[in-house]
Amino acid sequence: MTSGIWILGDQLSPTHAALLSVSDERQQTPIILIESLQHVQARHYHQQKLVLVWSAMRHFAQELQAAGWSVTYCAQQEDFATPLNNWIQTNQITELRVMQPSDRPFTQLIQALDLPCEIEWLPNNQFLWTTAEFSAWATGRKRLLMEDFYRAGRRRLGLLMEGEQPVGGQWNFDKDNRQPPKGKIHPPPPLWFEPDEITRSLIEQVPHLPFPTYGQAAPFGWAVTRTQALQVLDAFIQTRLPTFGPYQDAMVTGQETMWHALISPYLNLGLLHPGEVVAAAEQAFHQQGLSLNSVEGFIRQVAGWREYMQGLYHHLSEDYPSRNWFQHTHPLPDFFWDAAQTEMNCLHQTLQQVEQTGYAHHIQRLMILSNFALIAGLLPQAVEQWFHGAFIDAYDWVMQTNVIGMGLFADGGILASKPYAASANYINKMSDYCRGCAYNPKQRTGEGACPFNFFYWDFLDRHRDRLSAQGRMSFILKNLDRMPPEELQAIRAQAIAWHQAHYP
Repeated sequence: MTSGIWILGDQLSPTHAALLSVSDERQQTPIILIESLQHVQARHYHQQKLVLVWSAMRHFAQELQAAGWSVTYCAQQEDFATPLNNWIQTNQITELRVMQPSDRPFTQLIQALDLPCEIEWLPNNQFLWTTAEFSAWATGRKRLLMEDFYRAGRRRLGLLMEGEQPVGGQWNFDKDNRQPPKGKIHPPPPLWFEPDEITRSLIEQVPHLPFPTYGQAAPFGWAVTRTQALQVLDAFIQTRLPTFGPYQDAMVTGQETMWHALISPYLNLGLLHPGEVVAAAEQAFHQQGLSLNSVEGFIRQVAGWREYMQGLYHHLSEDYPSRNWFQHTHPLPDFFWDAAQTEMNCLHQTLQQVEQTGYAHHIQRLMILSNFALIAGLLPQAVEQWFHGAFIDAYDWVMQTNVIGMGLFADGGILASKPYAASANYINKMSDYCRGCAYNPKQRTGEGACPFNFFYWDFLDRHRDRLSAQGRMSFILKNLDRMPPEELQAIRAQAIAWHQAHYP
């Protein structure tokens, strides 16, 4: 029997399960990595996402070769099947070892390939919880709340624990991490890298691919190797984590990254492992005396939310991506593809930033982009496809639950306890975007009224019956009931007019 290993583009880990399984036979075990042009035509991917993934793959292949592995790298192939079959036949491979993909569609893609060998599936080891472990936790529960899962994970992993109790006497310091931006704030600069020859060649090539893409390829400063990713992690721990907590929900013009870690692309590619990330944060807490609310807030994002999203993705039924609880049908407005086409400054700033970098932090994604899509009634599947293509850290397992569930409440409350819908008041409080906007954040109707305002109240009105069953919405709906009928009628008319103007 001759074993070979196929390493996928988001499995660039030195502890890849298939590599570990034959580590003593590296010279006799062929490895293949493949870039498929067909695969990246599924949606309009951000140019920097393509540069990042392909550059990281090429660097990883070089590192494997330097470590003594026999590596075949197939760049810019039409599909996966042709080079994979040729490689299998050339190397007389009888068993193909594949680590279970994080994304269900990719598992289905591999299963549909007509390969002249057996496939040996190995468990994915790039998360803190396996899918089986999450399923064991979830089975039989009446609710699958993130907070319950997070506490179970803290206990299981011994993170920030004193015996059976959390350090500091409470599990969650989120209330300390929601401060609005006050005055001029000065986050430490993030660590970016000058592209090397491999990356520069892709920056030149990707904009000229023979199919549609999104955004711009340069300037490009993302890490493309594990060594660089570790440097980003260390820089975050040393310079950004100490003051990460208070303003992690704030949004400020010109401050694209705030105090955020910018490591999600590297975690999702396998260049970093979540175990080493949370260990570094906890070590800094104990050794450097960092504030507990900052460290706990960061660990909750990695060991809590990220693992929860991945676990739910595999636990939920396969029809989850098609959910549309509110029956929203409007297509994406053109400004999602060109930020210059909107005068809403919060959307303009966020979308322009995504075009330039492929990145926006979690509140920009949730309370600007998803919030607008929800209250304006955009088709959830169109929004998810855009998120999947636009963001540097996006994968199927990331975006299905985050967008369909958390952002758009299209699953009817499986993931979130209430829709994350908000008027311009929230944006005005948590950002400086409203100061430079053509619209008035305090105005609900008439010329100059902020679309976030009339869409918010129109959303509550349109879905009053469904929302009344959500206990946490009762207070808001009482405010709707107090609104004068003539104002509510004006809000309805303004929402309809907006859609008519944007979908001629």
